[in-house]
Amino acid sequence: MNRRLIPLALAFTIWALAATAGQPADFEVASVNPAEPGNLKGVRGGCRGIDSKRASGDDTSIPLGRCVIYDARLSHLIGIAWQLKSMSMIENSPDWVMGGDERFTIQAKAENPDVTEAELLGMLQRLLVERFQLKYHREDRPVSGFALVTAKGGPKMEEAKDDDVTTLGPFNKASPTITIAPRKVSMPALASFLSTFGPGNVTDETGLSGAYNFKLTWNDTDGPSVFSALQQLGLRLEPRKVPVSYFVIEAAQRPGGN
Repeated sequence: MNRRLIPLALAFTIWALAATAGQPADFEVASVNPAEPGNLKGVRGGCRGIDSKRASGDDTSIPLGRCVIYDARLSHLIGIAWQLKSMSMIENSPDWVMGGDERFTIQAKAENPDVTEAELLGMLQRLLVERFQLKYHREDRPVSGFALVTAKGGPKMEEAKDDDVTTLGPFNKASPTITIAPRKVSMPALASFLSTFGPGNVTDETGLSGAYNFKLTWNDTDGPSVFSALQQLGLRLEPRKVPVSYFVIEAAQRPGGN
């Protein structure tokens, strides 16, 4: 899976707990079944919450409050559930998890359809831990990357209003020219986006705590580069060692019957 496999909607999702008496909720019903070997079409699908701009894999047919994922290796499922930007962030994996022919289809439904995408992803994490007997830990390591900082003269972006709705706007991942026009987006969210679709791992060090509206366009072949485009917003990328959290598998088993 390359860096662009994780859908853009996930790039802006923040860890959260389900609000049911302070305890995380689980799916009301969930199935994990082997995919049909002769009818594989590639991993697709995802989780759709009330705040999802679009469902994972651009599959807007997923009903609200559900995770529906087809033809996925366990590595794909881990990448979606924990929002990993690259499969290279998974380590110590059994062969069948990363590159084997074994793929799975997940269909899971939350009891309350009015859940957020982050809540659904938390449920998906717990489902994978339970059904695959998944044991893991995270290791933060410094890698080459960039710090998103303010340029001389400060930010040149419109501060979002309270009634603005957080959105990224249209985005064509296949085009060499990348254009986004987000509204009410924080700098950590922008750094997360740039980590997935920009020049590498990016951490937010702007010190800006607000949310902003702006337009950002770049083409790293024909110009302007992402570095030049950010300068127009009063931002810049500074080479830096940044922490990256690796997903280290301790144990995983093939799921039993549902």
